[in-house]
Amino acid sequence: MKYRTMGKLGIQASAFGLGCMRFNGPASGDSIIDEQKAISLIRRAIDGGVTYLDTAYVYLDKTSEIVLGKALQDGYRDRVTIATKMPCEAVHNRSEMQALLDEELRKLQTDHIDFYLMHGINREKWEYFKSIGAPEFFDDMKKAGKIRYKCFSFHGPYDEYAYILQDYDWDMVQLQYNFMDIHNQAGTRGVELAGKLGIPVVIMEGLLGGRLAKAPANVQALYDAFPVRRSPVEWAFRWLCNRPEIAVVLSGCNEADQIDENLRIFDTVGNGIMSDDELRLMDEVRAAYISRTKIGCTGCRYCMPCPNGVNIPGVFSVWNNVSLYDMDPSTNWDLRRIRENNNGADHCIGCGACEAACPQHLSIIESLQTAWTELA
Repeated sequence: MKYRTMGKLGIQASAFGLGCMRFNGPASGDSIIDEQKAISLIRRAIDGGVTYLDTAYVYLDKTSEIVLGKALQDGYRDRVTIATKMPCEAVHNRSEMQALLDEELRKLQTDHIDFYLMHGINREKWEYFKSIGAPEFFDDMKKAGKIRYKCFSFHGPYDEYAYILQDYDWDMVQLQYNFMDIHNQAGTRGVELAGKLGIPVVIMEGLLGGRLAKAPANVQALYDAFPVRRSPVEWAFRWLCNRPEIAVVLSGCNEADQIDENLRIFDTVGNGIMSDDELRLMDEVRAAYISRTKIGCTGCRYCMPCPNGVNIPGVFSVWNNVSLYDMDPSTNWDLRRIRENNNGADHCIGCGACEAACPQHLSIIESLQTAWTELA
């Protein structure tokens, strides 16, 4: 296992951090998590050299912290650092923040949390956290030794991220980032800004929720033609670890062979490990994915609201993602929500209001019908 320095903190962390959100349930289907299997996987990762474990209050119907706490008994707690999170929706004042933190400490069976994150904040949530005294609470808990580092996770646009990152004395930030997200959310600019400030970056969604783990045919052909053969997973992780700002790359595993494969991969990674030819390959891979785009919808939402309730940009986003990553539409949660909310293209009556408003001059009506047929 390779270890990396966490920015201004100066501490070492395993390049591979185990995410504790994707453990699956037993074959019987009577529980959201197979507790004994999850404990075995966590300990397998730690025995292999993993020192960074990530969970959250809400993961797996609020059971992830409990299972992680059990896994860290028998001396395992002393070998790792724990990251968990406070959701802003669950707290409204300092006493509730204290109660929630104490609950998390009990679940994790520990007297301190190493990396405590404000969970999934954007500018609105950050301003809310400030209004209820969360920054002062985090400062006080750090002084009291209940948390070691003040952190946040983020999924929003760069401008909001840059504001939040520089508005408080953060110790770490957790971002969604991968070779397809260089311009999405905080993106490469966000990683670089944290690096300039000395704030270590922990990466989530390095495989884009597993979408980059299995390449479509045109992408796989590029990997196969390269002189060095690696799996799509290894290419994605190597690309991330090439960046010096990134301290830890999270990966959620639910099988022992996934743990073992990650341990092998993260024993070979390092800053600047990618050659110029390898970086060019990843640029070609990104372009090959993008070439699979079905429609050039930018998500500007000028077409909204649809008078008949169709989520036009939502349908197009699903259509593009299913095509880009060669996904089974039935597994797409966004499509499921669109159907459950009756926002699908089957409600389009062809009134044309969307096409009149579209700055891209897209053939929205025809494309919606094509998209809905293919997604069905």
